[in-house]
Amino acid sequence: HMNEGHAALVVVALLEEQMWGRRLGTATDEDVEAVRQRCVFTTHTPVRTGHDRFPLDLVRRVLGEGRLDALEVCECFFDRTLNMTFLGAFFSRYINGVTLRHGQIAQAMLSYPVDSITNGVHAGTWTSASFQRLFDRRIPEWRRDNLYLRYAVGIPLEEVRQAHMEAKEEMLEEIDARTGVRLDPVVMTIGFARRATPYKRPDLLFSDLGRLKEIARRAGPLQVVYGGKAHPRDEAGKALIRRVFEAAAALQDSVRVLYLEDYDMALARYLCAGVDLWLNTPQKPQEASGTSGMKAALNGVPSLSVLDGWWIEGHVEGATGWCIGDGWESGSDPVEEAGSLYDKLEQTIVPLFYQRPPAYAGVMRSAIALNGSFFNAQRMLSQYAANAYFPNHRR
Repeated sequence: HMNEGHAALVVVALLEEQMWGRRLGTATDEDVEAVRQRCVFTTHTPVRTGHDRFPLDLVRRVLGEGRLDALEVCECFFDRTLNMTFLGAFFSRYINGVTLRHGQIAQAMLSYPVDSITNGVHAGTWTSASFQRLFDRRIPEWRRDNLYLRYAVGIPLEEVRQAHMEAKEEMLEEIDARTGVRLDPVVMTIGFARRATPYKRPDLLFSDLGRLKEIARRAGPLQVVYGGKAHPRDEAGKALIRRVFEAAAALQDSVRVLYLEDYDMALARYLCAGVDLWLNTPQKPQEASGTSGMKAALNGVPSLSVLDGWWIEGHVEGATGWCIGDGWESGSDPVEEAGSLYDKLEQTIVPLFYQRPPAYAGVMRSAIALNGSFFNAQRMLSQYAANAYFPNHRR
């Protein structure tokens, strides 16, 4: 099972094994098919820079003429450049994208039949201690079978709120320990944490600082917690982080904004469980899946997200969270999406949080029941077993 093209040279080793010392350039269709029957391939990104490409001269120096002869018949060289994604796809009997939408995009990119298996996150890892205790008490089967999280619909709302407040307090204590800043536990806290790169648009929330200040004044106070690193060579990503710091300085008297350093899995577990709303603003259609919102949902944290990646499947307006924009079919319009983001905050989400806490808790509970029960690794792995690994065993 190759995840992305980074591992695609494994097919060359498999072909060599299949050939038993014969020259690779003499491989027959039967030899290729024998390798293909042993391989499946998952592509994880529609972003061009996520697909490895290597010039022909480098391939020749590293792999040698014999292996190059085999690769040249595999429809994976374009303009004297080896495309590792096409190499892995050519030698695979099954190919999939990581959401329904991404499968459609990958189909157009690869010109091979592409299925879809939507990503999921490991429930035991990403569910906070307070919600684990709640689920153990109310849905004891959830660890064995994550689908039982569907029965979260029967958990009393006050118990959902209490478990979340415990997770929020743990997050605020961790932030205090790391930064010396103590955020207010009763203020609505928005979380945004992922790799800092242009298509994820961490600065969309700051498109109109005056509007954001007015929302905080009229609808209710806000505080925002950011996390995420840029690739060392991604200058645009680094610039976006600076943009968040600049916005934080401009908003300091109206909306508190913190950018947490050294974002890693340990910190992610606090943020995904402790914030009140998870924000995601990718540029369509470049979010293949996204998983941070899935982690948040396991902890009753609803999402406010652009309709891309997994959110096309997970979004139920006003039940699991809210969408930014009107649909997923077209590309992104940053002006329209920024306006939608502000409208949802001002007219729906912030008033619901402050004026109707039980109703907000209802959204939290539905996020667990509808999203947590499906967008988990247990379901994902069962689909790989049934559709990719052992398709002939299906009944």
